[in-house]
Amino acid sequence: MSLAKRQRRRSFGFSLIELLASAAILGLLATVAVPFVETTVKRQKEQALRLALRDIRQGLDAYKKAVVDGQIKLTDLAASGYPATLVDLVSGVADAKNNGKPLYFLRRIPRDPFYPDATAPAINTWGLRSFSSSAEHPVKGDDVYDVYSTSDAVGLNGVPYREW
Repeated sequence: MSLAKRQRRRSFGFSLIELLASAAILGLLATVAVPFVETTVKRQKEQALRLALRDIRQGLDAYKKAVVDGQIKLTDLAASGYPATLVDLVSGVADAKNNGKPLYFLRRIPRDPFYPDATAPAINTWGLRSFSSSAEHPVKGDDVYDVYSTSDAVGLNGVPYREW
C-alpha cells in the first residue's frame, strides 16, 4: 500500500483516543450544566409560587374589601368577612349593591407548583389559614384568611416555602 493511500485511510473517522477525549469533555460539561438547569427550574417554580400566592391573597383582600364596602352581605354577624372557601373567589358572590350580579375575585385557583401530586385539583394543593389562627401555626377554620404552600422544601433564599 502506498503512503498516499495510508494517509487517505487515516483521514476517515476518529481514533479511539479522540473519541474518549470528546466523551470526557462532554461529560464534564454535563456535570456543570445539570446543577445550573436544576437551579433554573427551581427558580421558575418559585416565581410561579410567588405569583400564585400574590393572586390568591389579592383575591382574598378584595373579597374582604367588598364585605367592608357592603357589596357582600354577611349572614353571620360574627364572621370575619373572609370567604368560607377558595371556591367563593371563583364561583362568584352576589353583589348587594348591583342587583345581585355576581362578583368574581379570581378566574381560577392557581395551583401550588411544589405540590407533589400533579393530578390533584388546584384548590386542594394549598394549606388554608383561618382568621382566628396564628401565622406561626396556621389552622384551617370557618374562613380562609390566608393560603400557604404545603411543601417542606426550602427556597433558594433559605426560607421554607410554607413561610412565604
